[in-house]
Amino acid sequence: MEKQSSFIGIDVSKNRLDVHVLPEGTGYSFANDPQKIKALIRKLKQHKPVLIVLEATGGYELAAASKINEAKLPVAVVNPRQVRDYARAIGKLAKTDAIDAYVIARFAQDVRPEARESLTLKEHQLKELIMRRQQLIDMRTAEKNRLTRVFSKEVIKGIEKIIKTLNEQIQALDDQLDQEIKGNPSWGHKIELITSVPGIGSHTAHTLLFCLPELGTLNRRQIAALVGVAPMNRDSGMMRGKRSIAGGRAAVRKALHMPILAAATRWNKKLKLFYAQLVSKGKKHRVAITACMRKLVTLLNAMLKNDRAYDPKFC
Repeated sequence: MEKQSSFIGIDVSKNRLDVHVLPEGTGYSFANDPQKIKALIRKLKQHKPVLIVLEATGGYELAAASKINEAKLPVAVVNPRQVRDYARAIGKLAKTDAIDAYVIARFAQDVRPEARESLTLKEHQLKELIMRRQQLIDMRTAEKNRLTRVFSKEVIKGIEKIIKTLNEQIQALDDQLDQEIKGNPSWGHKIELITSVPGIGSHTAHTLLFCLPELGTLNRRQIAALVGVAPMNRDSGMMRGKRSIAGGRAAVRKALHMPILAAATRWNKKLKLFYAQLVSKGKKHRVAITACMRKLVTLLNAMLKNDRAYDPKFC
């Protein structure tokens, strides 16, 4: 008799992976290390899973999720808050690793989040470099702001020394990212497509490539919602006709903010006209910029999906 397909929940911690399988109701644990992850994948394949779900757990899930994805098994990494809300809804308030794995399996079976290809470990490492670069830029901005408010020569000298160090670290990260991307033709081609859009430089393109890997694989509504620039209905009680954005990837929106600001005011005639029309209708600057960002995101999505460089006729 053919084995039935399963829904699998994996509770991830720093040292352990606790697994629960439904509808079989079986559970087991593996150490969270490369060799044991290989053994876990062999075990998972035996269940013929419909879906495997892990929670995002501060990076501890990355190795397992990447290897499961490389094994061509359907895996989804979800926000822990979604699972906690689901656990409260089904009355599972107790919390142990085994119970958490069971709840995640129930979540997989009942909610069925969409399985998507995750980043490889190498791509995760490059994403970390990009996020670190942004942290260094934020630190440098803070130091430059402090520099304008001090008069002590000793303090000024200390701040300038820190700024110099930050500049060196930022440049080193830029050089490393450039070398990694030059060594991968697929990444390089996508960067070329993204930077063909006037106003988008390599740093923004790097963020889009590794912080929004779904770009070019989803439809326009899905990609806008994923970035967090899709208007959400709030027609409840006294709230009628209100629309606002929610959730999404703040790092991507931050990376796109300056390019879209320049686009809506200078380099893109159609986006400039679109922005002006929204403002003339009484829309606030922030709302109009968000709408322009949504247009740009859907444009980039279409460009990568169709493997076409920028054309002014697209907008």
